[in-house]
Amino acid sequence: MTETSSIAIPDATTEPRLTSLAHGGGCGCKIAPGVLEQILHGATALPVPPELLVGIETSDDAAVYRINDRQAIVATTDFFMPIVDDPRDFGRIAATNAISDVYAMGGTPIFALAIVGMPVNALSQGTIRGILDGGAEACRAAGIPIAGGHTIDSVEPIYGLVAIGLVDPAHIRRNADARPGDVLILGKPLGVGIFSAALKKGALDADGYARMIATTTRLNTPGPDLARIEGVHAITDVTGFGLGGHALEVARGSGHGVEIDWAAVPFLQGARDLAGQGYITGASGRNWTSYGAGIRFGREMPDLDRALLCDPQTSGGLLVACAPEAADEVLTCFRAEGFDEATAIGRVIAGEPLLHIL
Repeated sequence: MTETSSIAIPDATTEPRLTSLAHGGGCGCKIAPGVLEQILHGATALPVPPELLVGIETSDDAAVYRINDRQAIVATTDFFMPIVDDPRDFGRIAATNAISDVYAMGGTPIFALAIVGMPVNALSQGTIRGILDGGAEACRAAGIPIAGGHTIDSVEPIYGLVAIGLVDPAHIRRNADARPGDVLILGKPLGVGIFSAALKKGALDADGYARMIATTTRLNTPGPDLARIEGVHAITDVTGFGLGGHALEVARGSGHGVEIDWAAVPFLQGARDLAGQGYITGASGRNWTSYGAGIRFGREMPDLDRALLCDPQTSGGLLVACAPEAADEVLTCFRAEGFDEATAIGRVIAGEPLLHIL
């Protein structure tokens, strides 16, 4: 007698929405920074070889390990649950987000490994294949292959990459080397978390969805060129902890204060209106609880603006700290690759490592 499988194979006409299978989505899935700090506090310290140029000290975007005087490996991993329902778009966003961490270190990606966890009794093979195809599409756009990976059967759908790159040690740009007087330049507008909350509740229209996909699937390719600009001192990308959290990481890592001119911060068209209608992620509140004590306000900050400051970004923009005389070159570098909304939003100041919102 032929044995049959006990697993029901779903088809695309009966399976649920991707986002309905996940308790969170995109970089909003991140463990809140305060909780993560408590988890890692007191963890057993391992020997750090001198070749490890960037580790976990300042919560930087990737690890960097020196091979020789001209080459270092950049290694990172990033994965999450669906932020959208379209399988291909989910794969593209997750892969773009993971590769961004290589660019944020000033590195050039060279290959990736796929991280795949799927509820195989809830999603059709076609849907899962669509997610993988979307990830492969993003990797092709970055000029790299997916050289392998690992898959598991999981309760919630999970996809992401291990991304590997190369960088000249002289061009590594950490999040912790900003200097007083530096200008802060943000490469992409904010509001992805707001859009994702609206999408999950059926309130994001087609134009809004198109804007969301356009920004989350845009590779942060200016990273290596930015790192070669002499006046660029620090680079990070703005993701799950929001602009507030990642700017505060720059302040604490560098040991200096950071000022943000709130009126200069760019937002996706419609993000503020959606936030005003209540489409705010739970991660925004968790972010504020975790790091709000490190923020000082020089102006009245309504709850709406506070939510936007802490809004978790998925595949967000690069945040660059550069000498004032290099600011025009940084903006030119961004705009040469289509980042027309790149904007100077603040500066680094001498003093206590706090974030000041003006």
